[in-house]
Amino acid sequence: MIEPIAAFLLDLAFGDPPNKLHPVAWLGKAIDVAAHKAPDSSAARFLYGLALVLLGATGSAALARLILQLPSSTRKPTEVLLLKTTIGARGLVDAADSVASALERGDVENARHLVGWHLVSRDTSSLSPEELAGATVESVAENLTDGLLSPLLYYAVGGLPAAWAYRFVNTCDSMLGYRDEEHEWLGKAAARVDDALNWIPARVAAASIVAAAAILGFDTKNAWKTMLSQHSRTASPNAGWTMSAAAGALHVTLSKRGHYSLEGGDRRKSHRTIREAIRLIETAFLLDLALVTLVSAIVSHIGKRRAG
Repeated sequence: MIEPIAAFLLDLAFGDPPNKLHPVAWLGKAIDVAAHKAPDSSAARFLYGLALVLLGATGSAALARLILQLPSSTRKPTEVLLLKTTIGARGLVDAADSVASALERGDVENARHLVGWHLVSRDTSSLSPEELAGATVESVAENLTDGLLSPLLYYAVGGLPAAWAYRFVNTCDSMLGYRDEEHEWLGKAAARVDDALNWIPARVAAASIVAAAAILGFDTKNAWKTMLSQHSRTASPNAGWTMSAAAGALHVTLSKRGHYSLEGGDRRKSHRTIREAIRLIETAFLLDLALVTLVSAIVSHIGKRRAG
C-alpha cells in the first residue's frame, strides 16, 4: 500500500536518472529499433505496430514479474525503484519551472528551446511568449494523467507488471502515435490502446484538478463548466479533459494553432500562469495519490480475503 507513496517521494527527492540508466529510455530505444524494421505497406505496418505494442507490453509485464520472484529483502526496494521510474513528477515540474524562469527573464529563445525539448512535440520556433506559457500549462495538465496518475493507478490494480505494461504502451504511443505519413499506420494500434488505458485515469485526473482548484481558491465552477463543455475539442479523447479543467480553473484559453482552443477565460498567460498551473497539478496529484493508496488497500484486502 505504501509503494506508490514511496515511489513518489523518491521521484521528488532524486528526479529521473540519466537516460543510460533509465529503464523507460531503454524501452524507447527498443521501440525505435523495432520501428526501423517495420514493413512498407499500410496494412503490414498496422499489423506490425499492433504486434509491437502487444508483445512489448506483455514482455514488459513478464520482466516485471521476475522482480516479484526476488527474496523479500530485495524485492520491495527494487519494486519501488522500478515503479518510481514509471512516473515523472519532479521532471515535469522542473521542466515547466525552467520555462517560467526563462519567460520571466524575457529569454524567449531559450523558452522556445525548453518547451520544444522537454514538453511538446509541436514546432515552437515561432511561438509567442504567451503561446509558450499556454503550451507549458497544457503539457503540465495533460501529463497529470499519463506521467503521474495512470502508472500508479495501474500499479494499485495490477502491481508492477500492470504499471510496466502501461508504461510500454504509453512510450510506444509517444514515439509512434502521430498522424504523419511515416507513423500513421505504424503507430495507430499504440495510439488506440493508449487511449483505452487512459480513458478512466484522464477523467479521474480532470476531476482532481477541479477539486484542487477548490482547495487553492481558483475558479472551481469555471473549471467544471469548461471541462464538461470543451473536453471533446481535442483530437485525443483524453487530453482535453485535464487541459480544459486547468484552463477553466486558471481563467485562460489554451490553444494549439489549427487544432483546438479551450476557452476557460481571457486572462493573459505568462510565467505566473505556469507557476499557478504547477501548484494546481501538484495539489491534484496529491489527491490522486491518496486515491491510488485507497485503491491499493482495497485491492490488497480483496486479495487477502480470496486467499484466506
